[in-house]
This record gives sequence, structure tokens and C-alpha cells, in this order.
Amino acid sequence: MTLPVFRASRLLSAAAVLLAAHAVMAQVPAATQAPDHSSAYYHEGLASMYEDMAVNAGRPDYATQAVEEYKLALSADPNSQFLQDGLADLYFKLGRIREAVTAAQDQVKKNPNDFEAHSLLGKVYLRSLGDMQGSQSGEMLKLAIAEYETISKLKPEDVETHLLLGQLYGLNHDSAKAEGQFKLAQHLDSNSEEVVLNMARLYEEQGDTQRAVDTLASVPEADRSERIDLALAGSYEILKRPKDAAASYKAALEENPDNVDAQKGLASALLQDNRLDEALVVLQQLVATDANDVQSQVRISDIQRRQGHYTEALATLKKAKSLPAQDDNEELSYNEALIYDSLGQYDKATASLTAILKQTAHPDGKYSDPEKSNRSIFLDRLGIVEREANKTPEAIAAYKEEISLGGEYVSRGYQGEVDAYRDAHLWKELLAAAAEAAQALPRDHSVQLMYAFQLADTGKPDEGIALAKAQLSSPPGEAGTSDGTQDRDTYVALANMNLRLKRSKDAYAALDKAEALTMRPEEKAFIYRLRATIADRDKDYAEAEIQYKKAIAIDPNDATALNDFGYMLAERGTRLAEAQQMITHALELDPQNGAFLDSLGWVNFKAGKYEQAEQNLKKAIERVSTDASIHDHLGEVYDKTGRLKLAVSQWERAMTEYAHSLPADADPADVAKVKRKLDNARVKLASAKSPTAKKVD
Repeated sequence: MTLPVFRASRLLSAAAVLLAAHAVMAQVPAATQAPDHSSAYYHEGLASMYEDMAVNAGRPDYATQAVEEYKLALSADPNSQFLQDGLADLYFKLGRIREAVTAAQDQVKKNPNDFEAHSLLGKVYLRSLGDMQGSQSGEMLKLAIAEYETISKLKPEDVETHLLLGQLYGLNHDSAKAEGQFKLAQHLDSNSEEVVLNMARLYEEQGDTQRAVDTLASVPEADRSERIDLALAGSYEILKRPKDAAASYKAALEENPDNVDAQKGLASALLQDNRLDEALVVLQQLVATDANDVQSQVRISDIQRRQGHYTEALATLKKAKSLPAQDDNEELSYNEALIYDSLGQYDKATASLTAILKQTAHPDGKYSDPEKSNRSIFLDRLGIVEREANKTPEAIAAYKEEISLGGEYVSRGYQGEVDAYRDAHLWKELLAAAAEAAQALPRDHSVQLMYAFQLADTGKPDEGIALAKAQLSSPPGEAGTSDGTQDRDTYVALANMNLRLKRSKDAYAALDKAEALTMRPEEKAFIYRLRATIADRDKDYAEAEIQYKKAIAIDPNDATALNDFGYMLAERGTRLAEAQQMITHALELDPQNGAFLDSLGWVNFKAGKYEQAEQNLKKAIERVSTDASIHDHLGEVYDKTGRLKLAVSQWERAMTEYAHSLPADADPADVAKVKRKLDNARVKLASAKSPTAKKVD
């Protein structure tokens, strides 16, 4: 049995008396007679014996006897530092915190360099931090720091003390002092794993993940422990370097093959790196070890869905649902909805999502932050599915419910409304929704930019550009966020607006300013991709290729860059194999993207693979039925395969969509081309009706 007085809860519950005890210094009368070392030694021996018996036998009465024996020993030798420290330490073990602190403080008063007394005080303050709140917690932290500062001076060569003091400085948000202590520890022991881990953790807390990586990676690979590799993998994940993260997880697993967390981390990194087959192997091993590992089964299903194995994906989820207490698992039902969406079974997808929302609804409409986050995800996906099913009112209803969640979800809901109206070509409603959002969130930078974009896109370019520029700080780069993020986002928005307004010079100028404020590689990749889009639109294909390659070099899994680069090549009828490879990779990353499916259909058409092209384009139309260019492409396939009536039908639909499109989405040259094809096809059909003409399908 465990002795109750030694429990940590007793120690922590007593922590509230420490601040009072700190102000009360016990006074021990000075000795008036010579110490009796023999008697002191005898009683100290008994005290140690009773203390050991109390611990081993679980007898509180032995603990009390140990205290009494220490007191008798101190009566024989009142000035013994060893006995005073021993009694203070015993008080601490017994949870008699006030007496422990008082005894230790008394020793410090007598002997400021008493290492054991300072160590005990530091230990008490440190272990009591977790029981304090508010100002008391801050005061306790200061006491702990003061004690460990003294301890570090008394034993300047002690690595552990410097590490602990560095951690305390970190808690006190004093990064410079924390780093100084860690470097002192590193100087004392250059091979210390704890030093490296603590320094890396400090840099992570400062937001300097790259420096954390550099610190961890400075340890030679052959000398890295499992902990170093795991920390390195985590930092790589933050930097969105999944390939490096996977390598570090593999190294950790070489040290400890049974580390389940490392196995799951490896699977996650492989998924992020789009190495689906490798991730699948790891996940299947996890499920083989633990058949109740629902999370791994969800990921297996996700891989199967992304690979187009929808039947297998549904079977995997069904198996997971059959496990104990999984009938109402929201994640399983959500992933089931994703599969139905992928299959184009929109009714089943919406039924699954609606069931989740009903199951998790609160009558009073009040939700915790995690519940709001989940509900937002479900509502957002429901809105997307309804849009794909061309059910705009239902999509708007889902987004309005998301807006009702309040907080950060208001802007997300408004953005969803705008996107739904854009998909449906309901421009008046789109502008009204954007204006409502801007009025509801006047201080939300992103919402104001969204409204500015819609103004510029729907015939009010000067008003839109002016509103966007009004979001810039004055002077640029100083207001807003400290790193210029707000201004960078504004310049990117201005570039997009000018791109659609066909003002290439202004678009490039805005991107140059955005790049000057850009630090992170993934943000630079976005700017390169946008430059490529401008160059492509201006038919400067050489420059477009340079910019696309720069973006893809930073992120080989940038699905949009891969698709757009591949489509540019397909449109020109050049390097079709390379184009198809890039577009296929983009679809592996986003299998249901209508624009990507259109690109694959177009490259197949250019390569003379008409059957595959038709399949791709029909799937694209299922996803994006209002895109004129997709209908035009399918019309080309029908024309090429001798089905002229079907071609006419698609070109007529393309002309209808062009008529309802914004100017930026209806290039006059493209419209004229489709009209010529439609007119020629109609002439052919009319000629075919003559008695002497051959029958045309």
C-alpha cells in the first residue's frame, strides 16, 4: 500500500500556503552548549530508519517518529546543516509544506550558500506552480526562478540546473535568458540530448521553426536518438516538408519499431507527400496490430477514396462502424459522405451530413468551441455538395447556419454564400451577399477584400480597386500584422483583380510588392503561380513555364500549379505526355476537382484518346455544370467522333453559359470560336436533312 502522506495531490493541495510561508522565517534559538555529536548521530540514524520504514511499510506513525527523531538530533546539535536540511526534506516528503519551507528558509538565513536548502525551496516552488493561478502563479514562478538562479551560482557546472532555469525563463516569456541558460548547458555538455531538445522547443515557441530544425539536425544522424528524430519530424511537419518528416519518422522507428505514435506520424507524413501506397502499408500494419484502431481505418478509407476504389472505401468504413461504440462516430459518417460525393450520389452525401448535424445539434443553439469547429466543417461540406448538385438555395441555407455559429465562422459562411451564387451565375445575389458581409464585418480585412473583388468582377472595377487599396497600411508594411501579412494579402488580391480586368502591368506590379513582403516558401510559390497565370493569359508561354516550374519546385504537390501548367501545354498541343502526367498528379491530390477533370479530358482529346476524354469531361460537368469551356470541350469530342447533334447541344449550352458569365470568364475570342463552331455544325445538320445527304448522328 502507498503511504497517503507522500501523494503528489497532498503536495499540490498545500501549495497555496507557500506564499504565506515565504514571509514567515522560523527562529531557532542559538546553541548555548557544545553540540553532542554522538547523540545527534544516534537520533539521526533512528530518523533515517523510521523514514525508510514509513516508505516501505506504508505506516504514517513511522513518519511521525522520524520527525521526532530529527528534532531530538537537532536538540543535540542545533547548528548542524545536514540535520536541518534532512528535517526540511522530510517535511517536504510528508506534505507539510509550510514547515518544509520555514525550515529551509531558516537554513538559508543562517547559511546563504546552503545548496541543499536552496534546492529544497526550488523543488517546492517548482512542484507547486501547477496549483497556482493568476498573480499567485506568477509570484510562485518568480520564487522558483530566484532559487534556481542561486543554485546555478552555487553549482555553475551543473547541466540540469541550467536546463531547468532555462525552462523557467521560458515560462516567464524571457526567451533571451532561456536561450542563455541552454547555451551554458550546451557549453558544459555539448553532447546533451536534453540541451538540444530544449533549445529546439524554445525556438518553436518563438515561431522560428526553421531554427528549431537546424538545431535538431545539427546532431549527426548516427547520433540521433528516437526523441531527436521525433522532434525533427514534428518540426518538418510544421514547415510542410512531409518528405523530410517521413524520413525522420522512419529513423525513429528504426530505434523503436513498436512506437505506435511514430507509425501514425509516418502514415500522416506519407499521406501529405501523396505517397498513398506506402501510407496504406503502414496503416494496414497498425490495424493488424490493433483491430479497434478506428482512426487508421478512416485513413485507409480516405486513401481508397482518393485512388478511386469507392466500394472498398465504403466497406472499410462499414467495418469500422461495426466496432464497439462507433455507431454514432461523426468522423466515420463524414468520410462516408465524402465517398458518396465522389460517386456523384449527392442525395446520400447530403443525407449523411444532415444526419450528423441533427445528431450533434443542441436545442438552445449553443456549442463549445470544438463543437463549433466540427459543425462548421460539416456545414461547409454540405454547402459544397448542394452546390455540386445545383441546389443553390439549400447550399445558401447551410452557409447561413454556419454564419449563425458566430466568431470566425461568420466570414467563412459569407464566403460560402458568395461562392454558391458565383457557381450559379447569380451575380446580383452574389454582390448583395458580399456587401452584407462587408457591412457585418467592417474590420475584417479578408472580408473587405472579398467584397472589393466582387465589385471589380461585376462591373465596378474602380470602386473595387479603391476598396482593396484602402486595406493597405500607411505606410505599407508597418500597420496590420508585424510581418506585413495584411499588406501582402492586399497586394495579392489587387493582382488577382487586375488579372481578371486584363491589366497585366498593374497585376505584375502588385505581385512585385507582395513578393517583397513574402518570407515563407509556400507563399512565394503562390506568387510564382499567379505570375505564370498572367504570362499564360498574355501568351508569354516561356515566362509562364519558368514561373510554373518555380512554384512546383517549392511544392511538388501544388495541385493547381500542376494542373494549370499541364493545361497550358495541352492547349498548345505540345508535350502531351508531360502534360498528362502533371494533370494526373493534380487529380491524385484532388480527385473530384471539376477543373482538373476538364484538363485531363482536354489533354486526352489532344492525344486522340476520345473515349477517355469523353469520360473525363462528363465527370467534370457533373462537378461544374456552368463552365462554358467544359461544354465546348465535350462538343469538340462529339464533333471529332461524328456525333454532330450532341456536339451542337454542348456548344449551345456553352453559348448559354457564356451569356450568363462575367466578362472575365467570357473572352470575346473564345465566345466567337464557339459561335463559329456552332454555326458550322448547324449548317452541316441542315445539309444532312436534304434527301441526297448522308445521315448525321
